[in-house]
Amino acid sequence: MTEHAAHVEIPDRYRYAVIPHIMVDDAVAAIDFYQRAFGAREDFRVDAPSGGILHAEITIGRSVLMLGDTGVDEAEYGAFGAPGSLGGRTSVALHVFVPDVDSLAERAEAAGAEILQPPADTFHGDRTVILKDPSGHLWVFLTHIEDVSAEELRRRLTTAG
Repeated sequence: MTEHAAHVEIPDRYRYAVIPHIMVDDAVAAIDFYQRAFGAREDFRVDAPSGGILHAEITIGRSVLMLGDTGVDEAEYGAFGAPGSLGGRTSVALHVFVPDVDSLAERAEAAGAEILQPPADTFHGDRTVILKDPSGHLWVFLTHIEDVSAEELRRRLTTAG
C-alpha cells in the first residue's frame, strides 16, 4: 500500500449513490475484466433465453454496478448502447472510492485497462486515477486523502490557473 492508502472512510455525501446500469457488447468478458482489474464480486446474473446476459450485478468495493449485453433481444429493444456504438465515446464516468487507488490502477492496467490519467493527488482532496475499461467505459477511482472546504477548493482552483 502507498502512503495514501491508509483506510479513510468515504465522504458522507458519497456514501449512498445512484446505482449505475451499463451496457456492454460482451458482459461475460466485462465481468471477468472487472473481477481481475477491480476485484469485483459477481452477486447476481440472469442469462437471456437467446444467449448472453440480460442482467447482472457486481460489487466493486461497496459500490453496486448493474450491467448487461446490448445484443440481448430482451434488452429494452435497442434503447441501450455500449460505448462502441457511440463511436467510442460515453456520456458517463463511473466514480468509485477505494482504499488504495495506486494498487487498483496497477491491477487494472495489468488486466487491460487504459490509464488516461495516472494516480495523482488532486485539488479536491482525493488521490485519483482515470481509466477506460476494454468495453469503453470511463472510470474514476479515488482514495480520499483530505477534506477540503469550499473556500479552500476555490483558492486551489484559482491558484491552479
